[in-house]
Amino acid sequence: MAQVTIRDLQKSYGAVRAIHGVDVDIGDGQFVVLVGPSGCGKSTLLRMIAGLEEVTGGTIQIGDRVVNNLPPSERDIAMVFQNYALYPHKTVASNMAFSLRMRRMDKSEIKSRVDRAAEILGLTDYLDRYPRALSGGQRQRVAMGRAIVRDPQVFLFDEPLSNLDAKLRVQMRAEIRELHQRLGTTTVYVTHDQIEAMTMADKIVVMQGGNIEQVGTPLELYDTPANTFVAGFIGSPSMNFFDGVVSGSRDSVDIGGSTFSVGARDGLAAGQHVVFGIRPEHLHLGQGGFGLTVAVVEPTGSETHVICHFGKQDVVAVFRERHDFAAGQQISLYPDAAHVVLFDATSGARIG
Repeated sequence: MAQVTIRDLQKSYGAVRAIHGVDVDIGDGQFVVLVGPSGCGKSTLLRMIAGLEEVTGGTIQIGDRVVNNLPPSERDIAMVFQNYALYPHKTVASNMAFSLRMRRMDKSEIKSRVDRAAEILGLTDYLDRYPRALSGGQRQRVAMGRAIVRDPQVFLFDEPLSNLDAKLRVQMRAEIRELHQRLGTTTVYVTHDQIEAMTMADKIVVMQGGNIEQVGTPLELYDTPANTFVAGFIGSPSMNFFDGVVSGSRDSVDIGGSTFSVGARDGLAAGQHVVFGIRPEHLHLGQGGFGLTVAVVEPTGSETHVICHFGKQDVVAVFRERHDFAAGQQISLYPDAAHVVLFDATSGARIG
């Protein structure tokens, strides 16, 4: 195991800047998820750690070594790819053992490592099969087993679950997290799925446009997002936003002629334009709230998601209890003042 320290890391493709001088600290044994929309630079950052992309500027340190100029084979990392990258003509055992044979490791040691990884991943009964005879989840386990046998300092995962169906993704999320808890190996995991990030990470790095927007634990990002981008990206359904103006008393916000209490907060000025953020589960039925028109009702069993219209804006509310809403129905939802998050209308930065 080892910590990974990234300082002022930059990547350019000609005149195009893909990574803009990012700093990341990944602690020894941590499970860190890089998350963001497509094209944000998260996979580029991972490939730079792996040595698959050259560094334009800055440093990458794994343990006590700066690895900028080291080839992937000398970085003591193991990478699991989105497409599994298995050899179709080799058995499960041979796929898992391939890198060890390339190192000319002793046969008994190879067998010991392969058998141990197969036991951890539930692949013992499949060692003599070929990839074509395996399900998608089993192939992904083989890819992980190939990484485990190398006993690296750092595991790197590049969107490993994106090719699996929804039910299997949920199962594999739990298995990868359990694997990390068992092995304790430093892990960097890339995904565009913020649910994966929330459920798996010790620490999340949210990226946009080659920059880091915020770093923190899943609940830190959920409860205290640094800006409107993070607030809108983390959470499903995402946070609702309303344009508002701070009242003269500075403890409430006017939104479309209605006033909502936000309590005493630092950094507010009367007449200030703000973005009023509230998560769907913190909207409650009651008078004096937003006057909304029900558009779509989505019962999930454990919850009911209600999509409403507020003028030309969509508003989503989530209820644990069941309600008999109908399209076109007029309802009033008020926000829980304790969970309102305010952002500067110009910069998008969180206030207070």
